[in-house]
This record gives sequence, structure tokens and C-alpha cells, in this order.
Amino acid sequence: MKLRVPAVAALFLLGACASPSSAAWHAPRSEASSPPAPSHAIVTSPSITYPATGSGKWAAASAQSGPAAGRSGTLLRYRVLVERDIDGLPVDTFASTVTATLSASRGWTAGGRWRLQRVGPGAPYDFTIYLATPRTRDQLCGDTPDGYTSCRNGDKVVLNVARWVKGVPRFGAGLTTYRQYMVNHEVGHRLGQGHELCPKPGEPAPVMQQQTLGLHGCAANPWPYLGGERYAGESGAYDDEIPAADPGIS
Repeated sequence: MKLRVPAVAALFLLGACASPSSAAWHAPRSEASSPPAPSHAIVTSPSITYPATGSGKWAAASAQSGPAAGRSGTLLRYRVLVERDIDGLPVDTFASTVTATLSASRGWTAGGRWRLQRVGPGAPYDFTIYLATPRTRDQLCGDTPDGYTSCRNGDKVVLNVARWVKGVPRFGAGLTTYRQYMVNHEVGHRLGQGHELCPKPGEPAPVMQQQTLGLHGCAANPWPYLGGERYAGESGAYDDEIPAADPGIS
């Protein structure tokens, strides 16, 4: 395998932007994330509703129980906030999914570089993970507003509830896999990782590929580590069209 020198991470990295910032290396490609789903249709969670534009008021999750995820490395503490206009998804339920993803054996802590811990209200934190309505997403991201994608802006990791509820078409895997991808992709930006390209058609997509906008022949994959090694593609991004802003679910 060929080792590539990482490029400097961009200061502002969007889930759908076209500004790559960190190259990576190829790990063994024998472990795929999950079998493809038979349908390419968007899968929704009908019990969750939200407006296109929320109030910008937040509910904060409690601290996780137990120690930080990871065996070694820099400790980064994160808090989890859910916009109050989102109905049908308790903040601690969402936070538990986020924490389970970030604590998984194939997640960002697998390499021993970071430890990650969710903290509760009032505790010191290093970054915030938001679940936001589409237009609040635009305000937090501070980029060209699209109401569709998720992003990272400084210490803000912003997950668009529209994607959490609906996923994306032609993803080829279930909503659980897509949600894991959302979390790991945007938190990856907070950890200094840039966008990456599909290594080869038929292989797993790197988690830092913009899988929301297109797989380009790769298979959906939500994990940064496969087979115990960092799995990544060459630095870069595709010029994929961003769909229309999400209108919300009432």
C-alpha cells in the first residue's frame, strides 16, 4: 500500500462542499460496512416531524454514562443539542445514537489518536453536535445556504434533521447506516479530515467521501476504520449537484 502525506485541513469543511483538505492512505478493503439495501428510495422516520425553519432554541442531552470512548489519545469532549422544534425524537435518544456511533470499534477512536466523551449541560466541551432544522442548519453553517446537507463550521458539527429522518436516494444501505455515516463524516471534519474520493468502483466508500451527494461506484460505508486499519481514499471532491432545500415535515 502507498502512504500519502496528509494535506493541511481546511478551516471550514462542509458535508457537501468541494474543498478537499486531507489526503489519506488505503487500508485493506476486505471489510464492507453493511449489505446494500434492495431499494434506492428514500427511507423515512414518519414519527419525527420538523419545520423547514426552526426557532434556534435547543434541548441539551445528558452526559454519557461510563468512561470516554477510546483507549488513548487526546480527549475531546462534545455536547449534543437538538432543536426544540423537532418533535418525536427525544434529545437523549438522539444523543445515544451519536455516542454509540462515536464509541464503535470501527469509529474515530480506533486508531488511538483521540478519545471522545459526551458531556452534559454546564460541563466544559470542545465541540457541539447539533441536530438542526434545514434553515437553522444554514445559519449555523454560515456557508452558501442549501437546506439539504449537513456541515461542520469551527466547533459546530451540524446534522440536518432532514437527512437524519429521510436519508438520501440511491445510498444503497439502510437509514441506520446513513446516520452513522452522517455522524462520522461531520465529526471527521472536526478532527481535521478533508474530503476523499472513491478508491475504485465496487469498493467501500471512504467515510470522508461526500456520500450524501453520490457514491461514484463505491458502496456505502459509515466507518473510518475497516479491518483494524484506517480506510481512506485520495484527497478530493466531486462536483455533484446539491438537491433542493428540504421543506420540512408537519
